[in-house]
Formats: sequence, C-alpha cells, structure tokens
Amino acid sequence: MSLYLDLQIASLAKDLPSQEDFELWVGKALEGSGRDETELTVRIVDEEEGLELNSQYRGKDYATNVLSFPFEVPDGIELPLLGDLVICAGVVASEAAEQGKAPQAHWAHLVIHGTLHLLGYDHIKDEDAELMEGKEIALLQALGYPDPYGDRDI
Repeated sequence: MSLYLDLQIASLAKDLPSQEDFELWVGKALEGSGRDETELTVRIVDEEEGLELNSQYRGKDYATNVLSFPFEVPDGIELPLLGDLVICAGVVASEAAEQGKAPQAHWAHLVIHGTLHLLGYDHIKDEDAELMEGKEIALLQALGYPDPYGDRDI
C-alpha cells in the first residue's frame, strides 16, 4: 500500500511524534481497508485552533483531542484522498497525564482512532462503538501498545 501523509505542525508543543510515527500508525489503521493508495493530512494544533475548529464544526466550546474530516469524493472521480485529521497537542498531553498513559501510546491511539473515523467507523451506537474499539485495541496491541480503554484482551 502506498501512503502519502502530509504532516502539518501548527503547534508550539515539544516532543511531538515523528513523521515516521504518524505514517506507522496511519498505515496500521489502513491495513485491511482495501486501499492501494492513500493520501491524508495530519495537522497538529494548539488549543486555540483546536477550540476554533471544534466550535465551528461540532458546536462544542472546547478543544478536543482529535477531529476527523473525511474527504467526500465526487461521483465519477477517483482520488486516493482520505481526509484530514486535526490533533490538539495540548489536549493529548493533558489527557495522557490525567489518564496515566504514556504520551506515545496516547498519540498512537488518537491517530488510529481518527483514521478509523476517516474510513467510516463511528461510535455513536453501542454496537458500532464495540466494533471500533475492538479494532483500535487489536491494532494498538499489534504495535505493542496497551488497551487504551482498560485491560481488555480481544
């Protein structure tokens, strides 16, 4: 599978994952998707931009950890563009600290979570949430990370 990942750093945060880390995590989430070629953007932002985007697109008055913007391909056009992920570095850092998670593991989880959203997974209904969370757990465990939701084996 061919992956083109445009990593945009619009954050002053330190100790961000590398381009290779993001490519590894996105690539893992894409396994089994049937996509031969994929393009997506991952934009790392600070709280101000995260709040602005979450407010504009979700009507929520806070910065969230990850936002997913799937690209809707017009009929009759074939493009490998999957969409965009926007990840708020400050929220990721504070969540990892609050939840006692290794920052790298939390980054991996959120990138995989966001990429699965771009692929059409969601967690609105309980059964959909179970499917998505199970996939996240399996992908993260395959990369050597613990279950982000607790200690469940699948």
